[in-house]
Formats: sequence, structure tokens, C-alpha cells
Amino acid sequence: MQATARMTAPDVLRPRKRRLAIQFSASDPEGLWGDVLGERPLGGRFRAVRRLVCLLLWTIIAIPIQAFLLLLPGRGAASFARVYHRTLCALMGLRIQVVGEASTAKPVLFVSNHSSWLDILVLGATLEASFVGKSEIEGWPLINTVARLGRTVFVSRRRSGTKGEADSIRARLAAADNLILFPEGTTSDGGRVLPFRSAFLSVADSARVVQPVSVVFDRLGGLPACRRDRPLFAWYGDTDIFTHFWRLARRPGGRATIILHAPLDPAAWPDRKVLAAACSQVVADSCSTLRQNRPALPLRATPPRPRTDAPPEILPA
Repeated sequence: MQATARMTAPDVLRPRKRRLAIQFSASDPEGLWGDVLGERPLGGRFRAVRRLVCLLLWTIIAIPIQAFLLLLPGRGAASFARVYHRTLCALMGLRIQVVGEASTAKPVLFVSNHSSWLDILVLGATLEASFVGKSEIEGWPLINTVARLGRTVFVSRRRSGTKGEADSIRARLAAADNLILFPEGTTSDGGRVLPFRSAFLSVADSARVVQPVSVVFDRLGGLPACRRDRPLFAWYGDTDIFTHFWRLARRPGGRATIILHAPLDPAAWPDRKVLAAACSQVVADSCSTLRQNRPALPLRATPPRPRTDAPPEILPA
């Protein structure tokens, strides 16, 4: 028979010896300097520094080239802008997968979801078009110079300046310039697509076609990106751009998948609200499919029949 050890009353009342708590680094892992100086692998920090230096050097080289091309006639400046963004993507370790074709009808108003400043890089490398950006960018050093050389149209979020800004966008479309617009009005967390604001599509009648575009960052280090990885690509909230860049630049390369959906004729839609809802639905459906790591195909939204409130039908393009 095995002897069973029994604890006496004093032993029961005596407090057990506590294990030592897990010791963390004194640096703040969520802060920028904790991320730089903390106990982290040197390879990631070296990769981030290398990418930062290469991006700055390439931008300094590209600025005078783009400024000179803007003085010349032709499409040299627009073509070099794509080269500039493609090089930025390569230096950041971003691969781009494009599904569908961009419309050749000019002018085209591309409407896309927006989750990060990385959208600028991958869309600029794919589409020959200028961006419609927020007016706050004009106060960002170096970035504002790049944006102006890219012929970005700046708009504010105040209603008082909406009419003048709409006229500027209409003038660019009248000059047969393609534009890229983010109708969400802000960046999302990468796990959803916010509803498109119809006010942003008030200029759609000046474009020959409106083409919805879906952008999802679906690979990280060669592996499918899961829900945990979405905030790594997304830039939203109060995070400053340099902190977001540093955390992303330490990681291995990623991939962005761009779906170019079927172009829509603005004249075939009853009003801008219906058009905005249809574009938002097409983009959201495709992004949802990509986030599930399933192959997505371009979609086509058909305008509703006259005198009916039925939603537009979404069909494969």
C-alpha cells in the first residue's frame, strides 16, 4: 500500500511559494523607441534601416527627374510616376498581383477602398492616374513635394470648400486625366470596407467611366495574411506614419492583390447615391473574398431598372 501524505492544519494555512512573474523588457514594445532599441532581432532592424535609406535616396533622385518631365509635353511624367511607385514597392518588398484590366477610355475615375498609405504605392504602380488626396498632406515635409509632382488634387473635409474642389477635379477630368479617388473619406482597419460617401462621386458625371478597384494585402512573408496581420498593413487611428512604416519595414515582404472591376457608365445610373452604393458593394464583396484567401474575379454592377428601388445586381465581369 502506498503511503498517502496528508497536510496538517498549519501546512494548509501556510501560503504557498509564489512563482516569479514573467519579466518584460524595460523598453515599451508598443512605442517607437522601444521598437527600435528593445530586445528584438537585429535582422528586422537592419532591414527597416536599409529600406528607409533606399526609399529616401530613390525619392531624392526621382524628384528632379519628375520635375523636368513635367515641363515636357507628352505622357513622360505619368509613365515615370508609375516607375517611381513600382520601385518604391520593390524596395519595400511588396509584390503586386493584378486581376482584371484598367479601362482604356479616358478620363477614368477609379474608386478604391483605402486602408493605408501603402495603397498609394501599389495603385500608383498599377494605374496611370493621379490621386485625389486630403489637404493635410500639403503640410507633410517631402511627401507634399512628391504629391505635387504627382499632380495630386488636394481636397479638404470641410463642406465650405467642396464646390471649388469639385471644380478642380472636373477640370482635371475635362483634360482627360485619370484620377484615383478614395470615397470612404478615411482609412479603415483593413478588415472591412467603409460605405462610400456619395458626395465624393458628385464629379462622376465628368468622367467617361467609373471603375471600382479592390485592394487587399493578402500575403506576408509568402504566407496568407490572417486577421492578426491586418493591422500591420492598415494605417488608421492616431498612429503616425513613421511609426507605422518602421513596424512594417521590419517584417519580410508582402503582397497586394488588386482587382480591377468592370467599368461603369455614370450616365446609366439614376443618381450618385445609387452609383456610390453599387461601387461600394462591388469593392466590399471582392475584398471579403480576398480576405478569406480565396481567388477573386472582377465583378460587374448593373444599374437598377427605371422606377424601382431594387438594389443593383452584382454579376461576374
